[in-house]
Amino acid sequence: MTPAPKLDILAIGIHPDDVELSCAGTLIKHIAQGKVVGICDLTRGEMGTRGTMQIRMKEAENAREIMGAVVRENLMMRDVWAEDMEDNITKIIQVIRKYRPEIVICNSNDERHPDHHKGSEMVKKACFLAGLPRIETFREAELQDSWRPKVVYHYIQAKFVQPDFVVDITGYMDQKIASIMAFESQFFNPDSKEPSTFISDQSFMDFVKAKDTIFGKTIGVQYAEGFLVDRYIGVNNLFDLI
Repeated sequence: MTPAPKLDILAIGIHPDDVELSCAGTLIKHIAQGKVVGICDLTRGEMGTRGTMQIRMKEAENAREIMGAVVRENLMMRDVWAEDMEDNITKIIQVIRKYRPEIVICNSNDERHPDHHKGSEMVKKACFLAGLPRIETFREAELQDSWRPKVVYHYIQAKFVQPDFVVDITGYMDQKIASIMAFESQFFNPDSKEPSTFISDQSFMDFVKAKDTIFGKTIGVQYAEGFLVDRYIGVNNLFDLI
């Protein structure tokens, strides 16, 4: 069995394009710093108004290449109907144990789309359970070792909420936008004949940039992405916060 790459960061979204919209700048920046990053989508977004699941899978791979992530997996849960049940949680545990990330970033539990809350709760639960050795999971018939990420962070997407911390992504915004626009079926295209949606409106990309501009302004930089935490953030000294 070919060993899977050990990840520094695993970003998980319940839909393809959740990661790009919310934390692509942070991922791209860490990749540029030499960190090993992977992406996992829980569903194929097949219930979305525009495009098809086949198209979205191709778009997701194009976005991965633009960002420079080393792997991207899709767990093929049922879009809209994915719930906190043993089969779904086990799939996430298997991915966590496969790639052994130090950090997991996932959906926020306070978002416009109800699936985002479900994704957030499933991933958070799976990250904890993945550290319990008595929960047995297998990869290609081989028993997996337990693994628990050091931290779980939640990215902010379409609902503007107060972040617990922000990451400076100045210099990486153009690449972030390129990764988002890799999902050509989902976002603004003046030639598209498909129905308009909340995210396909031309003004939506203005919102994405404006949100990152506001987060950046709070720390004196051009752009930043915001994140939420479930527990206190620990630092070695006050200068880590400058």
